[in-house]
Amino acid sequence: MRLFLALWSALWSLALPAILLYLRRRGRKDPLYAQHLGERFGRYAMPMPGAVWVHAVSLGELRSAVPLIRALLNRGERVVITHFTPAGRREAARVFATEIKAGQLQPVWIPLELNWCFKGFFRSFRPKLGLVMEVEIWPRLTFAARDAGVPLYMCNAGYPSKSVARDAKFPLRPAVMRGFAGALVKSQMQAERFAAVGVQNIHVTGELRFDQPIPEALLEAAPAARAALAQSRPVITFASVVEGEDDTYLTAIEAALKAPNPPFIIYVPRKPERFDETAEIIAARGLKAIRRSQIFTESLTLRPEAAPALQGPDILIGDSLGEMYFYLAMADRTVTGGGFTPHGAHNIIEPLALGRPVIVGPAIHTIEYPAVEAIAAGVCFHAKGAEDLPRALDPTLWPGPSSAEIEAFLQAHSGATARSLAVLEPLLTSR
Repeated sequence: MRLFLALWSALWSLALPAILLYLRRRGRKDPLYAQHLGERFGRYAMPMPGAVWVHAVSLGELRSAVPLIRALLNRGERVVITHFTPAGRREAARVFATEIKAGQLQPVWIPLELNWCFKGFFRSFRPKLGLVMEVEIWPRLTFAARDAGVPLYMCNAGYPSKSVARDAKFPLRPAVMRGFAGALVKSQMQAERFAAVGVQNIHVTGELRFDQPIPEALLEAAPAARAALAQSRPVITFASVVEGEDDTYLTAIEAALKAPNPPFIIYVPRKPERFDETAEIIAARGLKAIRRSQIFTESLTLRPEAAPALQGPDILIGDSLGEMYFYLAMADRTVTGGGFTPHGAHNIIEPLALGRPVIVGPAIHTIEYPAVEAIAAGVCFHAKGAEDLPRALDPTLWPGPSSAEIEAFLQAHSGATARSLAVLEPLLTSR
């Protein structure tokens, strides 16, 4: 491992010019990429010794961490959150604006994978412990924490079956995972997988996303928006659509729009970089769409001048960030994106938390828990291929679960925040 880390550091050192060029180019589309550049090299303007460190690489990981971060703040801890992408950092700044102003929390960039960069990070924050959300396995991050005496835990961790198969052929990642102080994992099956590769100190704590707070303002805005957009039509939301899925989804949408009572479609790309591209793809199919940014104010009220634009469109393009619950709350059923690509499906818990039946594509290895359990409980439709989508979208062909069935599923799988905090409590009080 020492030999590998030396080689790893050498490769990162050689790649520094390319990395800086990458950040500069990404900064042209999103200026935040190129801002606070010193943080990437372990230089931080506001040291916060004794903070709890949470690494949430991007938006999804940050959202899963929110319940636990709230619990840590409520017990008086200070928190530093590290990110790699602007989406995660921007969301942290929005969600924790009050705590940032009060000096209780800082969102910063994670250092580059170089030992001297991490030394600067640990000098500034001297964390009580570190929590890496999901499974972000980076060698220098892991062993720099161990060298600094910081207990580092995988948190809300899952070990997808595809990763298990790959790691059996290339066992480097399991060697890095064994460098963690422990793991807080989503299910017993995940615990067994981590144990099989030698990870120690494993605790089954569940899925933190079941404890996510739901923004009431987004829910309150949804009924009026739905009435203006869909009138009496059913509504289907396609959430977190990723590149490579548009043809599959739009073909199914075209078929659904030919039904006697066609649905109104809400179509939400996962990345803001795809907002314009998505609008162009939809227009090229001859489908009529409007964009959220064109017809709603920042507070999600309808712009008075937008009324004529509501006559005729079948699709609303969700070109905004941080408003997923608004799009989901308008729906009768939802499709969670990612599952029709090899990269795998995204979060199904948000729609279920609102009592909406959810549909996923074939590739569910990324959300194995809770997708397997949700499919077995009948609250999630697993489309094995594109040919299954029309049936899933039609309530006469797939009626979907009752609200009571969804509520029972949620009750059975909540409570991960309390279980995680119970595991961490001895570390928090002893350091």
